[in-house]
Amino acid sequence: MENPVTDPVFWKGKRVLVTGHTGFKGSWLSLWLQKRGATVTGYALSPPTTPSLFDIAKIGSVVESIIADVRDLEALKDVVAHVRPDIVIHMAAQSLVHKSYQSPVETYATNVMGTVNLLEAVRACEAPCAVVCVTSDKCYDNRESAQSYRENDPMGGYDPYSSSKGCAELAAAAYRSSFFSAEGTNKNIRLATARAGNVIGGGDWSDNRLVPDLIKAFMKGEKPVIRNPSAIRPWQHVLDPLKGYLVLAEKLYTDGSVFSEAWNFGPDEADMRPVQWVADALSRGWGQGASWELDKKAHPHEANCLKLDCAKAKELLGWRPVWNLDVAIDKTLLWWAAYMDKQNMSHVCAEQIAAYETDAKGIPT
Repeated sequence: MENPVTDPVFWKGKRVLVTGHTGFKGSWLSLWLQKRGATVTGYALSPPTTPSLFDIAKIGSVVESIIADVRDLEALKDVVAHVRPDIVIHMAAQSLVHKSYQSPVETYATNVMGTVNLLEAVRACEAPCAVVCVTSDKCYDNRESAQSYRENDPMGGYDPYSSSKGCAELAAAAYRSSFFSAEGTNKNIRLATARAGNVIGGGDWSDNRLVPDLIKAFMKGEKPVIRNPSAIRPWQHVLDPLKGYLVLAEKLYTDGSVFSEAWNFGPDEADMRPVQWVADALSRGWGQGASWELDKKAHPHEANCLKLDCAKAKELLGWRPVWNLDVAIDKTLLWWAAYMDKQNMSHVCAEQIAAYETDAKGIPT
């Protein structure tokens, strides 16, 4: 049986609120939702980097873009009350482990209280709504084993970023039990959380992330340094978890609270690779003698091994990853080649989304 990305008519005319729409994942998602016919409102701070995918792909021309802070509860309430969204996909976050060591208060305020504010704004609106809160694969209590983490494993986090994402999961679970359950006061709100792996793709300029750091160095003809070449991560193209969020949102909206749970969206086992493997593949694909070297300076702690078990999403949602890591790297390099060639990046993104949708149809459910 074919595996379309989502119901081709479901999103047409749906009112969708995307928090974090100015970020890397949020920009890709906003384009995809607009392509699907949704009416998208974005709520986020200004783009976190210059350049940014939000600017070069002209995301502001396809969504109603509201520049504001998820830490501002009253502003968030006003927007939710105005939009009365059918679906909310909450991605606004401080998303960098290294920055969380430098700015722990900002990280907790954004990732924990920002999530609480979003849920409180939805609760105050009292309109029927499906909410997908995006957290992180790093929300788990990582025991540094080869085990792939499942949705019912304990929350935790060594660093402030990881801990904040575990806290966001606990806050979402409390709201679901207290207010959004059959016994709650807002049972017409369905809430799920989504935990994705390490996403790659064109248009990410973030600092202290492997692929953006490599690409930015290669474009300057420099040799990047890598902190933890042996660290294992669940690598995936950005469109794979976004597909998961879309499928999950549809299920929440159409089939009710049975899907109001936590969900992992990660790659197949073969694509849970060491940092060095990805760095070598990107160097070969870039060519021109590109290479990297080991960063021998001391750095804050980061998990050495992190894997996700996605059997639940595969079995109950019919979700599958579409592009394996080799393809994900190829698509990422093609995007950057187009950017350096000064092509229309809105069109390039749309073409990659269309190619992904075509390839998804060939993945059996």
